[in-house]
Amino acid sequence: MEKRKLIIYWIATGLLAFGMFASALQQLFHTKEMVDMIVPLGYPLYFLCILGTWKILGVIAILIPRFKLLKEWAYAGFFFVMTGALVSHLASGDVSVKGIIGPLMQTVFIISSWYFRPASRKIISGNQ
Repeated sequence: MEKRKLIIYWIATGLLAFGMFASALQQLFHTKEMVDMIVPLGYPLYFLCILGTWKILGVIAILIPRFKLLKEWAYAGFFFVMTGALVSHLASGDVSVKGIIGPLMQTVFIISSWYFRPASRKIISGNQ
């Protein structure tokens, strides 16, 4: 069972890291695809630089060993960004597959990675 959880963790974490890093690069370089996706939502273009930078820092935090509290914050940040993206697309009337599936799948990867992470990557309370 423990080996299965570890495999699920690394698959979810790998997909999460890849997706966040790839979209971060698109955001930092203001690719046409990313600009065309964010402008209709009403966000300013400089928001792409902020999101891209946070995503890269979050990927680093999740992948490096130790720094358990930082990992918790990175997972929370990713969750807020992806659920915020999902709500933004829905609220603006964008129900396209690309606008919905990307944030939804990333949210699944975030939750899976967080849930299945090994004990060495969790904060363990003294009250347990």
